[in-house]
Amino acid sequence: MAHVGFIQDKLEIKFLILYVASRLIEPVPFEAMQELTMCDEGIDFFDFSECLSALVSSGHLTVSEDGLYAITEKGLHNGTICESSLPYSVRLRADKNITIHNQKLKRRSQIKSEITPRANGTYTVTLAFNDDADESILKMELMVPGEVMAQDLAKRFRENAEQLYSGVLNALFEEPKA
Repeated sequence: MAHVGFIQDKLEIKFLILYVASRLIEPVPFEAMQELTMCDEGIDFFDFSECLSALVSSGHLTVSEDGLYAITEKGLHNGTICESSLPYSVRLRADKNITIHNQKLKRRSQIKSEITPRANGTYTVTLAFNDDADESILKMELMVPGEVMAQDLAKRFRENAEQLYSGVLNALFEEPKA
């Protein structure tokens, strides 16, 4: 059967894994590494898994106790040397996927929520939307009567922090109603 895709062997899969790992802004779980690496029809799950494991064994990648993969100095060095051997179209696809993934990681790190129970049985929900330097752009503390409501507020804030920020600014700059 003819090989489909531009990636032809396990060595190229390893190069691609190193290429992806070197461009991520933070360590990622197995599933994210798989999703980002399998951007070519020439890669199957079993070859990917084997290559990822081999890169960990060889010291090119590390895997933390909580299952997050990160590139090592050795991986960065060797990956840089080999990345030009990857097909250009595969690198373009990988770059596009990595950019989208990094944007999601960055946004997730900018939005914080904390739920704290209070002595009277209510909850304080602390919501923060931070800039790149981890400085608050918007920070609120709200008291709510129940934990379910607190969790719902935190979830909605994570999903809509930018819109909430814009809404607060618009409300504050709106002309007072007579």
